[in-house]
Amino acid sequence: MLTSLSIKNYALIDTLHVDFNDGLSIITGETGAGKSILLGGLSLILGKRADLNSLKDETQKCIIEAVFDISDYNLKSLFKAEDIDYELQTIIRREILPSGKSRAFINDSPVNLSSLQLLGERLIDIHSQHQTLELTSNEFQFQVIDALANNDSVLKTYNDELKGYKILQKELKELLAFQAEAIKEHDYNTFLLNELVEANLVDGELENLEEEYETLNNIEGIKEKLDEAYHVLNEEGVGALATLTTLKNTFQKLSGFSSKYEDLFNRVTSSLIEMDDVFSEVNTLKDNLEVDPMRLETVDSKLKTLHNLLQKHTAEDVSELIKIKNILEEKVSVTENLDDTIQKKQLEINSKTVELNTISKTIHNKRIEAIPKLKKQLESILVGLGMPNAQFKIETIYSDSFFANGKDVLSFLFSANKGGNFNELKKAASGGELSRIMLAIKSILSKYIKLPTIMFDEIDTGVSGEISNKMGDIMLQMSKTMQVFSITHLPQIAAKGHSHFKVYKDDVNNMTQTNLVKLNHDERIVEIAQMLGGIEMSSSAIAHAKELLN
Repeated sequence: MLTSLSIKNYALIDTLHVDFNDGLSIITGETGAGKSILLGGLSLILGKRADLNSLKDETQKCIIEAVFDISDYNLKSLFKAEDIDYELQTIIRREILPSGKSRAFINDSPVNLSSLQLLGERLIDIHSQHQTLELTSNEFQFQVIDALANNDSVLKTYNDELKGYKILQKELKELLAFQAEAIKEHDYNTFLLNELVEANLVDGELENLEEEYETLNNIEGIKEKLDEAYHVLNEEGVGALATLTTLKNTFQKLSGFSSKYEDLFNRVTSSLIEMDDVFSEVNTLKDNLEVDPMRLETVDSKLKTLHNLLQKHTAEDVSELIKIKNILEEKVSVTENLDDTIQKKQLEINSKTVELNTISKTIHNKRIEAIPKLKKQLESILVGLGMPNAQFKIETIYSDSFFANGKDVLSFLFSANKGGNFNELKKAASGGELSRIMLAIKSILSKYIKLPTIMFDEIDTGVSGEISNKMGDIMLQMSKTMQVFSITHLPQIAAKGHSHFKVYKDDVNNMTQTNLVKLNHDERIVEIAQMLGGIEMSSSAIAHAKELLN
């Protein structure tokens, strides 16, 4: 509930501070006294865009601050989602600077207007004849029916399931689009993959093949050189091995004379061993070397294949070709397995559809049960509000589509006159009738759900004294479970308030100012008497005012 409101430097308000109580609070004042200014300031607290023209003194900033007791509003999750400190006594402050910039704070945390609006709509419902269009929207009509049907928890479950359903549908759509695109590329990817598979790629193979090709392609020259090396090493008497053997024997004979000769003997012996090993290797290579045109052709063909693949895929080496092959295998595999994936996704959607149908049927059945209760209560209240022939025809048709709040299509029709045709509210009801219907609906809702503070702004315009008396009774009844404000010109309603505030204008230093003051009992008698008979109060008007208050 709204516990206090402070306004500084706004429109015709210089400085104003007022504390409010629970129950029914009445706000009265002459036309033009500034009730709309008060509402304008409050609207800024609720997230309305600021206007530099609102500043009373354009050299000073405007500050509007409201304190709310939110202990019964279950708003912790909202504060957490908006990253705002949660306080049972929540303070909302709005500042308009002379530069035209606007700032908003909730519990001293800076917030943007969207956060302010989100919280504001959970705190105060300002209702005037201009807001009755809300009544004509399907969304609001469903909210009313669902409140009576106690559908809150089942609707939450439905919304959670609907989110999952929409995610699955989106995933299926993306899979089908991917499949359509993949099918176009599938044949080409398969062709490329088969080329790479047939190439039997082995990492490092290219270098080995190039080396083997060079050997096979130059085999005669290599053979000739190996023969030459063989003779250099092994020619009788003058070959390298024979020469080293002679040296070895010579130094062996000298090794006994000095360690220097022994060292030379060891080095020659080591060289002879190494040279003998070289000779064995040359001999092996020579024996194993043979002309193989078939193998040369095979190696040449494989090299051409690898070089063509490297060029085709702009790859640097065979290892990169292997990576490309793996990617192609995955693409081809994914494409070939997409049907299974799509089928599984469709099965998930089918399962989710069954769940949603079950939940939405529950919602529908509970609405069917609630509609007669709503119709009966509405028509009963409207009889007392001067609409004895008001009738509603409310129906829900169970459709094939999932909507945000179930599968129902709502028909909410109204007839104000006996024997009249039923039509949509916005076509069948006048502005005054819509106001009374809205009051009736709000009074019904207050019995089923915790409504925010509600402010009725001259909702009683154009109604008779007897009807206004009944409207006042309804507001009084509502105020037992919520904080209610009524801005009114009717004494019958004004007299029913637990608290009574008067908006008035004063001229101070040749400047007009708007003020708001709480009236005591005697001041209320005077105010209501003036509402009954004008400024020149008669004794009968005063007596009537006392009677109304009692």
